[in-house]
Amino acid sequence: MSEVEKNIEKIREVIAEAAAKSGRNAGDVKVMGVTKTVDDERIMEAIDSGITIMGENYVQEAKRKIETMDRKVEWHMIGHLQSNKSKYAVRLFDMIHSVDRLGLAKELDKRAKGSGSVMKVLIEVNTGGEETKSGVPYEEAIDLVRGVSLLDNLSVLGLMTMPPWFENPDDARPYFVKLRDLRNRIIDEAIEGIEMAELSMGMSDDYGVAVEEGASIVRIGRAIFGERK
Repeated sequence: MSEVEKNIEKIREVIAEAAAKSGRNAGDVKVMGVTKTVDDERIMEAIDSGITIMGENYVQEAKRKIETMDRKVEWHMIGHLQSNKSKYAVRLFDMIHSVDRLGLAKELDKRAKGSGSVMKVLIEVNTGGEETKSGVPYEEAIDLVRGVSLLDNLSVLGLMTMPPWFENPDDARPYFVKLRDLRNRIIDEAIEGIEMAELSMGMSDDYGVAVEEGASIVRIGRAIFGERK
């Protein structure tokens, strides 16, 4: 058994325990392998070990990997996306987690329309209010969802966040709760065309806590692939 396979087995055990704690089904939590700077061999090991979603931060790096490895898995864009990369993102990715402004949403919508597709997206929310992080400010998130709901070629499926980093993973819990509460408020708004099936939250250090608080997708790099080179 490879190190990557062992790591994935351990992650699934943590998810199962966290899901049971909160009365959830572990099968409802999807594990994304975050492949930024990860070599192709380890990515293939993760795919062979059952990981079916890969997350990339950069369009160019994703393009090379997708073309090299073929589309055996879903590829999701999780990094900050510049509007001028929208035409490439729409062709490459199955879902974009980092829609954080209406201008970007409109450009993605235009590009998706041009390719005859509907792009699945999540709205990225800056729950910690950190200036160094992307994401729509928490207070403006519902207005952004309303705006994106009017775009025919985007399908909003949920929310994403990256909370501040803490040495103690439990300190991230309030930010996961905040995103879940926002999701519930959006559901109560009953905005036409908007689904809130996905909460993309939790990374290598805090994914167990995120699962306890409702994460449906956890984005894990180091805990699967080891330290970045």
